[in-house]
Amino acid sequence: MLMEWTNDAAIRKWAAMPEAVLDQMEPEGDFCRRHLLNASLLRLLGPLDGVRVLDAGCGHGYLSRMLADRGAEVVGVEPAQALYDYAAKKEASQPRGIRYVRADLCDLPDLGGPFDAVVSNMVLASIPDWSTAMRACVESLVPGRVFVFSINHPCFEQLAPTWRQHGDYRIREYLREYPIEQTHAPDFHRTLSTYLNELTRLGCRLRELDEPGLDPAAASPSDGTEAYVELPNFLLVAAERR
Repeated sequence: MLMEWTNDAAIRKWAAMPEAVLDQMEPEGDFCRRHLLNASLLRLLGPLDGVRVLDAGCGHGYLSRMLADRGAEVVGVEPAQALYDYAAKKEASQPRGIRYVRADLCDLPDLGGPFDAVVSNMVLASIPDWSTAMRACVESLVPGRVFVFSINHPCFEQLAPTWRQHGDYRIREYLREYPIEQTHAPDFHRTLSTYLNELTRLGCRLRELDEPGLDPAAASPSDGTEAYVELPNFLLVAAERR
């Protein structure tokens, strides 16, 4: 039941992720991040040299490191201890000037003033109190600047497994909110309109939606990734704070 999930409960699940799993996502994330998400995130954020960026829900810090390598001044916020520790250890061994802060996005400490850009990569769908987290992201922005977030596309969340099983995509429930069990911690299904309408309520102007498709050369029928050539498993949103 969704009502049983709190931010603290979800954070505890993420905090149990083994370090070996995080090592496998170095240096630029897992397959989907490398082939479907990273290029779109960087394009939507725009030039980064000298830009102060909040990586909201930075996980083990791979995107923070990519942003810093492109000249951004990065603050990464992550509540799960194991992920925060991994990011902080990377910064200690390979300094890039990234400041990592362990905190819930719904209860941010003083991060030193507003940011030129905020990015939240595959985070909002993992947070029970997601609307408070989205508000915190928007309120952390300088007016007129961009908030970029990515989520599993609400219309195609179970794309790879259903494609492997049926050779096409199938869905039975869409309109209600419910948890989606995964290997380490759950995500939560919400409709596309839920996210976009909340952006509107927060006073944001939509700049762009992106539904990236996979280059056929990177697809494999054995693991279901060929589905990503035909249908979008991810949705990226760029919005401007008014």
